[in-house]
Amino acid sequence: MSTFLEAIHERVVIFDGGMGTCIQTSGVTADDFGGPDLEGCNELLVVTRPDVIADVHARYLEVGCDVIETDTFGAFAIPLGEYDIADRVHELNVAAARLARGVANDFSTPDRPRWVAGSIGPGTRFPSLGQIRYAELRDHYEAQTRALIEGGVDLLIIETMFDLLTVKAAMNGARRAMRAEGKELPLQVQVTMELTGRMLPGTEIAAALAAIDPLHPDVIGINCATGPVEMGEHLRHLAAHARMPISCIPNAGLPSVVDGHMHYDLSPEGLAEHHERFVTELGVNIIGGCCGTTPEHLAAVVDRCKDLTPAPRTPMHEPGATSIYSLVPFEQDTSFMIIGERTNANGSKKFREALLDADLDTCVQMAKDQVREGAHVLDVCVDYVGRDGTNDMDEIAKLLATQSSVPLVLDSTEPEVMEAGLAWLGGRAILNSANLEDGEAEGSRLDRVMKLAAEYGAAIVCLLIDEEGQARDIEWKLRIAHRIHDLAVNRYGLEPSDLIFDALTFPLSTGDDDLRGDAIATIEAIKRIKTELPGVFTTLGVSNVSFGLKPAARHVLNSVFLAECVNAGLDSAIVHAARIMPLNKIPEEQRAVSLDLIYDRRSEGYDPLTKLLDIFADVQATEVVREDRTDWTIEKILSQRIIDGEREGLEDDLDRARAQGLEPLFIINDVLLAGMKVVGDLFATGEMQLPFVLQSAETMKTAVAHLEQFMEKADDGGKGRIVLATVKGDVHDIGKNLVDIILTNNGYEVINLGIKISIAEMIEKAVEVNADAIGMSGLLVKSTLIMRENLEELNTRNLSNIPVMLGGAALTRSYVERDLREVYEGRLFYGKDAFEGLRVMDRLGDIKRGNEPDDADWGRVPSESTVPARSGTKAVTPAEDLPPRSPDVAADNEVFTPPFLGTKVVKGIPIDDIAAYINETALFRNQWQFRPETTDGVTETDEEFKDRIRSMLRSQLAEAKAADMLIPQVVYGYFAVNSDGDDLVVWTDATRSEELTRFHYPRQQAAPFMCIADFFRPIDSGEIDYAAFHIVTMGQRVSDVAAKLFEENRYQEYLMVHGLGVEMAEALAEYWHRRMREDWGFAQDDGPSLAGLFRQQYRGGRYSWGYPACPELEDNERVAQILDAGRIGIEVNEETGFQYQPEQTTSALICHHPQAKYFVAR
Repeated sequence: MSTFLEAIHERVVIFDGGMGTCIQTSGVTADDFGGPDLEGCNELLVVTRPDVIADVHARYLEVGCDVIETDTFGAFAIPLGEYDIADRVHELNVAAARLARGVANDFSTPDRPRWVAGSIGPGTRFPSLGQIRYAELRDHYEAQTRALIEGGVDLLIIETMFDLLTVKAAMNGARRAMRAEGKELPLQVQVTMELTGRMLPGTEIAAALAAIDPLHPDVIGINCATGPVEMGEHLRHLAAHARMPISCIPNAGLPSVVDGHMHYDLSPEGLAEHHERFVTELGVNIIGGCCGTTPEHLAAVVDRCKDLTPAPRTPMHEPGATSIYSLVPFEQDTSFMIIGERTNANGSKKFREALLDADLDTCVQMAKDQVREGAHVLDVCVDYVGRDGTNDMDEIAKLLATQSSVPLVLDSTEPEVMEAGLAWLGGRAILNSANLEDGEAEGSRLDRVMKLAAEYGAAIVCLLIDEEGQARDIEWKLRIAHRIHDLAVNRYGLEPSDLIFDALTFPLSTGDDDLRGDAIATIEAIKRIKTELPGVFTTLGVSNVSFGLKPAARHVLNSVFLAECVNAGLDSAIVHAARIMPLNKIPEEQRAVSLDLIYDRRSEGYDPLTKLLDIFADVQATEVVREDRTDWTIEKILSQRIIDGEREGLEDDLDRARAQGLEPLFIINDVLLAGMKVVGDLFATGEMQLPFVLQSAETMKTAVAHLEQFMEKADDGGKGRIVLATVKGDVHDIGKNLVDIILTNNGYEVINLGIKISIAEMIEKAVEVNADAIGMSGLLVKSTLIMRENLEELNTRNLSNIPVMLGGAALTRSYVERDLREVYEGRLFYGKDAFEGLRVMDRLGDIKRGNEPDDADWGRVPSESTVPARSGTKAVTPAEDLPPRSPDVAADNEVFTPPFLGTKVVKGIPIDDIAAYINETALFRNQWQFRPETTDGVTETDEEFKDRIRSMLRSQLAEAKAADMLIPQVVYGYFAVNSDGDDLVVWTDATRSEELTRFHYPRQQAAPFMCIADFFRPIDSGEIDYAAFHIVTMGQRVSDVAAKLFEENRYQEYLMVHGLGVEMAEALAEYWHRRMREDWGFAQDDGPSLAGLFRQQYRGGRYSWGYPACPELEDNERVAQILDAGRIGIEVNEETGFQYQPEQTTSALICHHPQAKYFVAR
């Protein structure tokens, strides 16, 4: 073992700081580089100005750094080629290494060695985007590394990596160089995480670790792009899961331009403080500095950190596959890992034909469709007779490398085809497959596939086939499994967790007596493999068991067999996810007969195979069969298209309708709108859910857009005009926009003014366009008061002739149609949903056109309340008699001291960590508005419903990651506080000598007289107490994407993206509250389940402003001020209505008092 590796396992090792930073301040000119054309090529200075570079090395060693990096970050053929000096790779790297070696030797002593790290950077080409091929890049890195080894470096640092495929090229190039030079050196690999919290293509830290770990670097870490603040969460993940030492080499904060020069704002003391925490709390082994750091920074780091002992770690390895975006663990929490089987030229006719036609767009779409249907991983097979599989795999893998959000299984009988795919995949792939059919000698299939897995860090599907054929009985299967396992581990250096055994099964459908026990053997083999080979995983091509049966029978037998295998320990299955049926949806007889066939329960006069064939003799496939429409009129076809939301071929049908003499206006008003009316009726009865309503609206929009070109422009407002707006002070617009969608696509002209709209602006527009109605929307309780004021203003201006609709989560029908009708002199309606708004507009239109008599009372007469009076209403206590503190709230609870006082910013939180805290009920039912389905009178259970929608959630999350749509950030802090009556006093520090701010909270007017301030020690108690505050955000981009989807009439996607953003912000609040309870020392009081956390089964409480116990939205600005929320881009002020921007942001006060729970103050 090298002395460097020994040191990092014993103590903190400190690298140098920024090379480029020191060069920039050294006074070098263009002449020092060799002329203006070469200026900026820092790597040249090792031969043109070696004194400058040697001085930089010496300055870092003088302050106590253990390691200096060579000035070779860009010294390979690609970056040097941009200066036309690619032929100088060997010269520059040898010179740089020798220069650094000489300086390091001057400072080294027997008891204090100094090491030289050969710096290898990423270059300027992006292999995952096809800008350079893997093999070419790997060979360039090999040439650079050979020269660095020749020059005498002690280790290699592959750093600032923004693309995982570059990491693989650099590591494998370095290892080739080591073999060629006959010398092993440690490999330190560092990725760069951007401000988004992901690598440049969108790679999360979990995916980076899972892809790099199988390549066995000696050190893994993070450097560049950000300061230490933004690296904390990534280091936390590495601390929890990395099995090798960790490095952290940050910039000196984030850069800004000051007086025309780049400036980094982090002081030497600040860098040292962060490193001290990373070492002592997270167990980081290697620290240093990148851009903006100087010898002064490193002097502070050495002084503060050189004698620290890294915190001990017990990392938990997560075996899995990764796309370029995220990790999919082989062990799924709530399911088996679904390997989609449709992107297979042998198993899918559609995929094969698309491949033969070179229709790669269809191939990619099929991949995406499988993800939406629930696949965690995709099996990709291009093997087909007469085709060049290597070329086909090269083309399809190049596309799927970035366009598939989930990992790939490269499925081929030819190792060279697998390698063609591996050469495009930065993530961790699975190879399908290896077996012993042609033995285990060098050059055999098994040998070649195992070597590919080792080189590219892939996992392998291992088939239970040997020289005698496919194993049939249990002992034969296990004999092969043990043999492959031992070869993989002992000969090829793989781990058990790299192996996924396919126990294989023969069809049960042939009736062959020899095959009747095969399903039993497969199930037993799965059990024994999991028992006898700890750490390995299992998979199965499930559909083979039913080969030859009718489709309907196949779906049932496959589903029952899969359930039995999963119960036996199966980890994954190659299936068509959409064709797997829940057992409760399979009739009892079909399920029982399938089990009898699987377990070969034949008896006298009973053969389960015969019985299964009889049951399905007249049963068609369970998939939807399109009804025959050949005798339908074109009007009926078009109307049904709207109902079904079917756009494919829509324009052809519209043109056919016109060719038959139907006028465009007639098609819209009498045909298409008739379909939309059916949609509305189905929604009203609960037979159609909102996502599918929006699909119909998109189809309507597409049809109208096509027909408009054949119509004369008319400014008649269609069926009517309405002005819509979210009221002043409110930024929520999803409800208003849904009303816009439904009304627009039912023939109305909608003027959507947006958010935070004053009544003056609404009136001005309504008068200008002669609107038939005004619609006001608002989510906040405060918005209901604004609406009342708006109605009074309409009265004052004598505009009560304009009907008004009000909608929003804080409104109730009784408040609008009873209380507010007492206020407004005109017609006033409650819009419970978009279709209720449509019904109001339709009736207003009928009255206006004389199609219906005008009922003067409609919309004007206050309704009778149908809300029962509260029983046992408590007497309200006069204000002067209210107690200063609730007698029911304990004042002697334990006060927990927080981990620090002050504020911190957190960035780069992994999306998957947040997603684990999503409230699925809120997302699936409230945001996306799905509902359990009823089939043949049986309604889905809640868990079945959620399981069905989870595949959509996985797909949405995967697409959000790929598009960098979600950028989670947190600012939080702990403060010394006390209560002062109904106020919470926040102190500047623990001395409590100066107020920072104070918050006022309402007190209940009846027993138990609770107020949030009661949960803290009173100011006159003399005791200190503590409160926490946090603001969490998912960033602006998700709102921008949602707005763009709305503008583009992609209504269904708009609903999904908006809902995801809302609930991810809530999930982040829940997740960070949990993290704060952990740090604060009372997370052990949490309930056992996530659902329990949503019901406040934890110590203390979390209060957000705008609710009855803390109603003052203005306090949001106060929270932002004490947390300095501008650091994460948060804006809140009177202009924003005291609501946070970006929209998907929320804040909270966090109390540790055990009685702090939700209550209503009134």
